Amino acid sequence: MDVLTAKKLVIEAGEKLVETGLIARTWGNVSCRVDDKTFVITPSGKPYIGLTPDDIVEVAIETLEWSGDIKPSSEKGVHAEVYKEYPEAGFVIHTHQKAASIVSALKEGIDNVAGEAKNIIGDKIFIGSYGLPGTKKLKKGVSAALKMSPSKAVVMAHHGAVCFGKDLDEAFEVASSLEKVCAEYILESAKSKLGINSDNLGDFCLKMANKIIKSEKTVEIDKSMLYNSSIDRESGKITLKNESDGSEISMNLSDGTTDGAVEATANAHREVYIARPDFNYIIHNGEKETVAASSLGKTMKPLLDDFAQICGTRIKTVSDYDKIGKAIKGKNAVLLKDQGALCCGAVEGDAEAVDMIMSKASVTLLGSKVFGEPKAINPVEALLMRVIYLKKYSKQAEK
Repeated sequence: MDVLTAKKLVIEAGEKLVETGLIARTWGNVSCRVDDKTFVITPSGKPYIGLTPDDIVEVAIETLEWSGDIKPSSEKGVHAEVYKEYPEAGFVIHTHQKAASIVSALKEGIDNVAGEAKNIIGDKIFIGSYGLPGTKKLKKGVSAALKMSPSKAVVMAHHGAVCFGKDLDEAFEVASSLEKVCAEYILESAKSKLGINSDNLGDFCLKMANKIIKSEKTVEIDKSMLYNSSIDRESGKITLKNESDGSEISMNLSDGTTDGAVEATANAHREVYIARPDFNYIIHNGEKETVAASSLGKTMKPLLDDFAQICGTRIKTVSDYDKIGKAIKGKNAVLLKDQGALCCGAVEGDAEAVDMIMSKASVTLLGSKVFGEPKAINPVEALLMRVIYLKKYSKQAEK
């Protein structure tokens, strides 16, 4: 395959994966084999929408050498391991997809893939041992799992998944099928182990949370209280908009007065803006999984790399909104008891990223608890990832 064709296929795959939700923002990476010596891969830290062939980087399979001003994905070594282990592999997708992320936090993979998925993926899904993103340790863990794996997908511990195929279509089919397999595995395990019957992960999360807190009443959020907001720092005006009915209220940062009746919600946003002058946008995540996680009343620890990087090393749950300012210090999110989470950022895109990760982290927390108490990422490693992200990757995403 010529290099330009391979680059165009990588761009096409990236756009398709964003559309389906398997990849978002700059997370994950995509590559295509050119020949037995080289492959092309997405760049480091650039959004998938808007990439051009000049942004896609050619990398040597054996040496990982590349040339030019644009850096290839830091996970280029993982892709190279696939191409070395499987000569028939022509396309590789590394995703941070939701259901596979739950499995990434488990001690073991999935032993018995059945039905049509078995024909698409293979009969087993292994978990590669943990390593920090972009490190040799991560690459070695994936390489070891690939050598044992009879399948076209490997889950990376606390990280995501690597899916491959002979071409774009097959790799995409593997990634899509993997998501279904992982979701079904969690739901079926919850039923057999705990007697929890659910047909989707959102409902499962609510039932799992109820079981943990021994509640007979399902926690349900009042959507009339779900407001996203932005602030004009020059005037101090905070504008809140309800996404369900389109209603808007406003208040002033200095005195807290509002035009509407949702005073507690409005003041929760105000407390964040006072505590964090670097935040200009807040999204109130009221998804079932996040509400379920908030009902536990616990501090959420990182089970996933991107949670540590983008949200923070530990996200606290508060029931007293006067304590929000302290809880949001050094973090991009705070859980509100029984009310989901406030997801914050300097720009709207940053808040959206936190919103997506909080939903995925909540599903991962509750899904992994089916198999016992999950083990969080080492606090030192979590902090290291957070610092690196804030200093490097978040700046790249803004370009």
